Amino acid sequence: MQTWVEQLIEEYAKGKYQLIKYRESLNMENPLNENEHRIVSGMISDMEYSLQWMRKGRRPYSRRGVDRRANYQRTALLDMDLFPSLNLEVEESVIPKRERDIIIDLLMDMSYRERECYLLHMAQGCSMAEIADELNITKPTVQTHIIRAKRKVRRIQKKLSIELENVDVIR
Repeated sequence: MQTWVEQLIEEYAKGKYQLIKYRESLNMENPLNENEHRIVSGMISDMEYSLQWMRKGRRPYSRRGVDRRANYQRTALLDMDLFPSLNLEVEESVIPKRERDIIIDLLMDMSYRERECYLLHMAQGCSMAEIADELNITKPTVQTHIIRAKRKVRRIQKKLSIELENVDVIR
C-alpha cells in the first residue's frame, strides 16, 4: 500500500514523462514552437524540483538542510537518565467552593464589556491599547471599563473583609 507521498511522486513522474515526450514531439523549425518549447521546459524543471523535494524530504540543491544543522551548532548529546527527574507538569490549583462562588458572582456583576476588558487586562496581561485593537473600541473606553470593574472588585473585597471580621469576632 502506497502512502500519499508515494502516489504523488508517481503521478508527478508520469506527468514529467508526458511533458518530455511532448517537448520532443515539437518541431523546433517552426518559430511558434520555440515559445511552447520554453514553457514546457520550465514545467519539466518545476516538476523535477518538486520530485526531488518529495523524494528527499527537504529543499533540493540546498547545501545544509535542517537535518544537518546540529553538525554546525556543535550540539552535545547528553544522557537524560543522568539528570534528576523534573516534575514539569503544573498541578492544578484547587479553589475552594466559597471563593469560586464569590469570583463567579463578582464576574457576573460586571457588564460583558467590563468583564472582557478586566480579564484581558488582569488575567492575560494585555495592554489597554491591545485590548482596544482587539475589541475595536477606543483606549479611553477600555480604561473606563477596567476602572469600573476594579471598583466593583474593591467593593466586594470590602464587603468580604467586613464579613470575615464578624466571623473572627464570633469565635
